[in-house]
Amino acid sequence: MAKQARAVQTWRSIVDAAASVFDDYGYERAAISEILRRAKVTKGALYFHFASKEAIAQAIMDEQTSTVEFEQEGSPLQSLVDGGQQFAFALRHNSMARAGTRLSIEGVFLGGPHPWGDWIDATARMLELGQERGEVFPQIDPMVSAKIIVASFTGIQLVSEADSGRADLREQVAEMWRHILPSIAHPGVIAHIKPEGRVDLAAQAREKAEREEQEARIAAEAKGAGSDPDSGSRQGGAGLRGGGSGRGPRAGGVGDEGDEEPAGAGVAAGGVVA
Repeated sequence: MAKQARAVQTWRSIVDAAASVFDDYGYERAAISEILRRAKVTKGALYFHFASKEAIAQAIMDEQTSTVEFEQEGSPLQSLVDGGQQFAFALRHNSMARAGTRLSIEGVFLGGPHPWGDWIDATARMLELGQERGEVFPQIDPMVSAKIIVASFTGIQLVSEADSGRADLREQVAEMWRHILPSIAHPGVIAHIKPEGRVDLAAQAREKAEREEQEARIAAEAKGAGSDPDSGSRQGGAGLRGGGSGRGPRAGGVGDEGDEEPAGAGVAAGGVVA
C-alpha cells in the first residue's frame, strides 16, 4: 500500500512539474531535463509512469478538465456559466489549466488528438439538460452551440491574455455570455442568469487565504507559548521533546519507481527532448 501511495505521489509530482514547464515554454521547447529538475524525480521514475513527453502532455490536457465542475441541480445554463468562470479563474491561478490550454492550442498545429472534445461534449450535455428543463430553445442543436461556446471562450481568453495577462478575463467571459445567451435561451431565463458567475471566486480565494493565514498565526502563537521555559517548567517539562518537528518527508524522497524501470525505458521515448 505504501508503495502504491509513493507511485501516486511520484505521478503527481511529475504532472505538476510538467504543467509548470509546458506553461513556461510550450510543448516544443519543454525539456524533459527541466521537468525532472522541478519534479525532483529520476529519469527512470518518469519513464516508469510515462512513455514519452507526448504522454505527459496528454495527461495534463486530461487533468485540466478536473478544474471545472458543472452543478447538475438548479439552472443548467447558470451552471454552464459558472463552470466557464471557474475555468477563467483557473487560467489566472492554476498552471495546470494554463498548460492544458496552451497544449490544446499547440496540439492543433502539431497534429495531435482533438484537444477540445471533452469541453465540447460537457457543454453539449449541459445544453441538452437545459432543453429538458425548458431553459434552452428546443430548436437549438446542442453540439453546434457547444462548439461555438468553446471556440468563443478559447478566443476570448487568448485576447484577454494579450490585452491584460487575463486580468480582465472574468468580465470578458461575462460579455461573451451576454452575447450568446439571447440566441439560445428564453428571455425569462436570461433575466435570472448572472454572466459573471454566482460566486466571486477571487474574493472567495482571498477569504480562504486570510483564514489560512490567521489559522497559521494562531498555531504559531500556540506553539511559541508551549515552548516557553516557564510554561515548560510548570508542566514538568512536557512538550520540550515533542514527538516530531512537523517536518514532512525530505524533498526528493519520491521517485523510487525508477528501481522498477522496464528494460530500455527512456530509450524509445518518442522524440523526447532531453
